Amino acid sequence: MAIEKHINFFELQKASEKPGCPLCRIVSDRAYRYIDNTLFEHVSDRGFRAMHRAAGGFCSFHARHLVSFRDGLAVAILSRDILEDRIESFKKKKTWSPRGRCPVCAEREKIEQEYLDFLSRSDGDSQEENELRSFFTASCGLCAPHYNGLLFHLTGKKRNVPDWIINFQEAKFRELKIRLDQFIELSAYGRQKEFAALSEEDQVVWKEAAACLSENIE
Repeated sequence: MAIEKHINFFELQKASEKPGCPLCRIVSDRAYRYIDNTLFEHVSDRGFRAMHRAAGGFCSFHARHLVSFRDGLAVAILSRDILEDRIESFKKKKTWSPRGRCPVCAEREKIEQEYLDFLSRSDGDSQEENELRSFFTASCGLCAPHYNGLLFHLTGKKRNVPDWIINFQEAKFRELKIRLDQFIELSAYGRQKEFAALSEEDQVVWKEAAACLSENIE
């Protein structure tokens, strides 16, 4: 199926021009906007309030982000719901256990699957596919968790991933391993001069490896 130039195409193009995994950047940006829109538009929405309450609010990671937003009233209203449930469980001497999932985490997963599906369809020879291939292969590529998500659905079923993505991604990972081997070898005592001759990027390649192996969940 040929891809089309819609928001996924343009967001991926923009993210590919910046450092790091393009999908991590897209998901983090969209998750931030989701929280912002939720505080502005959905606090009075009974359906959202019920879902938020069943989940016990946002997870600890995303709840910490609430202090960076300016809508104190919205945060207060959502927090009151959760605090009320907490107080009730303390009163009953029962362990408090949410019945749902953090709405932001659920939204992140939805966005990830949307873009992974989009990438898996990019195996044609149209102008759009060739443009996508060009800017994507000039990027840092997907982090290891997102590449694994591209290869396998959440159900564990394999996706049909275009060969050009597989070749690009796995060459990236092999190159990173070679650079890590070099970094480790030249970090040995007595090889300071050789280490100093490495490029700035290779001297801190461990940072690149750490980012590659862990999905950015901001």
